[in-house]
Amino acid sequence: MNKDDDRSLMFVLTLLSAALYAIRMQATRVVGFGDSEALYACYALHPAPAYLDHPGLIGIIARLIGSGGAPSAYAAHTVTSLLCTAIPWLAFGAARALGATQRGAILAAIAIAVTPEMAVGLFAMTPDLPLAIGWLGALACAGLALRTGEDSLRTSGLYIAAGLLAGIAATAKISALLLMVALAWTYASNEKSRRSVWPWLGLAFGALAFFPVALFEAHAGFPMLEHRLVDTQTGAGVSLRNLGALLGGQLAYVSPLFVLALIWIFDDLRKTRNDDAVSKLLWRVTILPLAILGVLSIVSRVAEPHWIAPALLALPLHFARKYGEFTRISRGFSRLSVGIALAMVIFVHAWVLSPSLVKLAPRSMDPKYDIANELFGWPDVGTSVKELLGDRDSLEARLNPIPIVGPHWVVCAQIHAELGLDYPVGCMTPIRDDFDDWYPRATWKEADTILFVTDNRFDVDLEKAFPDRVIVRRAHTTVLRGGRVARTFSLVLLSQRAPG
Repeated sequence: MNKDDDRSLMFVLTLLSAALYAIRMQATRVVGFGDSEALYACYALHPAPAYLDHPGLIGIIARLIGSGGAPSAYAAHTVTSLLCTAIPWLAFGAARALGATQRGAILAAIAIAVTPEMAVGLFAMTPDLPLAIGWLGALACAGLALRTGEDSLRTSGLYIAAGLLAGIAATAKISALLLMVALAWTYASNEKSRRSVWPWLGLAFGALAFFPVALFEAHAGFPMLEHRLVDTQTGAGVSLRNLGALLGGQLAYVSPLFVLALIWIFDDLRKTRNDDAVSKLLWRVTILPLAILGVLSIVSRVAEPHWIAPALLALPLHFARKYGEFTRISRGFSRLSVGIALAMVIFVHAWVLSPSLVKLAPRSMDPKYDIANELFGWPDVGTSVKELLGDRDSLEARLNPIPIVGPHWVVCAQIHAELGLDYPVGCMTPIRDDFDDWYPRATWKEADTILFVTDNRFDVDLEKAFPDRVIVRRAHTTVLRGGRVARTFSLVLLSQRAPG
C-alpha cells in the first residue's frame, strides 16, 4: 500500500466520523435520558466528590453542561455526541504517539469508531466517556515518554500528564485506579523511568486529583465500596451464568469478529510483551485490569459487559503498532469485521430512531425488555406530575411539599432529572441508594400526602407497600412507539389514613 491508500483510509475514517456524528445528532433531537444517564444528571443537582455507584467527575461534567443544574437530555447529548466522535481520533493520535504507522493508526481508529460499545455506548452521558478519554490520553503520554527515554522538559511533561490523566480518569470511574497501578508497575520495571522523579511525580499529581474522592469516602465510611462490594452483591459467586453473560455480552458490545480479532491481538501482545518499553506498558495496562475486572464480572450477578472495556483499549493500539507484522488479520477479515460491527451500530440507531421497526418484534414481547423504551416518555410523566400536584407556588405548597416517590432508583432518577429541585423526590429501592442521602426515607414517609409514580416494569402492591395510606387519586400516562405500548406510567396520590 502507498500514500494514496493511506489517504483513502483517512477519507474512510473521516466519512465514518461525519456519518456517525450526523446520526448521533439526529438521536439527540429525539431521545431522552437513559435511566443511568438520568441518575448522573441528578448528580449535578447534588454536588459531591463521590456517589454510591461512581466518583463524582460525571456529576461535575453534567453540572457544567447544565450551567449549574441538571442538563437537559438535548444539551447533554449534544456534548457527548461530539466527544464520542472524537474518541477514534484520540485513539489515532495515541497509536501514532506509541510508534504506529499512519496506516496502522487509521485502521485501529476505524475499528474503534464502529465498535458498538464505543459508537453507541459513548453517546450516553456516562462515566465511561471521560474514562476512555483519560485512559487513552494517559497511554499516549506515558508511551511517548517511554519511547523518548531522554531527560528533557518534554519527556518530564509527558510523565506528568500521563499520571494526571490517569488520576482524573479515576475520578470518573474507580477502575482507572488499576491504570495508575499498571503505570507504576511499568515505571518500576524500566531502569530509566524508575530512577527519574518525573514518572512518580506524575502519579502523585494523579493521586492528588483522586484525593477528594478518597477523603470523602473515608469520612463517610466508604459507602461506595460498601454499595459496590456488599449491598449489590446478593447471590454473588462464580457461576456459568455470570461467565456466559460476560462472554455473550462481548459479542453484542464489541461484535463477534472484533472479539475474535481481540483474542488474536491479545495473544500477540502476550508473546511480544517484553519486546520494548511500549509493549511492556500495553501488556500491563491490559492484563492487570482484565484479570481483576474479569474476576469481578464472573463473580458478580450485577456485572455488565462493559466492565472490562478499559482493559481492552490498549489492544487496538498494539495492533496499530504491529500492523505491518500482523498477518493473522487479513484485509478481507478486516473489512468483514468492520462491516458487521457497523451494521450492528446502524441497527441499534435504526431501532431507536425508527419506531416502525418495533412492529417487527413479536406481539408477545414484553416492552419492558426493550431498553430503548427507557429513552422516551419522561417529559410526559413530568407534565402529568405537575398537573396532578397543581399549584406549587402557594404558601401551603411551599411549607408542605408533596414528595414524589418511586419504587426504584431508575424511576426516581428520571423524575428528578426531569423536574429538578423544585419537586422533592424520594425512593424506595430495595437497597440503599443515593436518594437516601438526597431525600431520606424517614423524611418523605412522614409527609401527609405523597405522589407515588411507577411504570409497568415494577409490580407494586400499594396496600402492602403503604398500609397506612389511602388512595386519593389515580392517573395514567401511556407512551406508544410504532403503534405499540412502550410503557405505561401510573401516578397515585396517597394520603395518610385518618386516625381510628
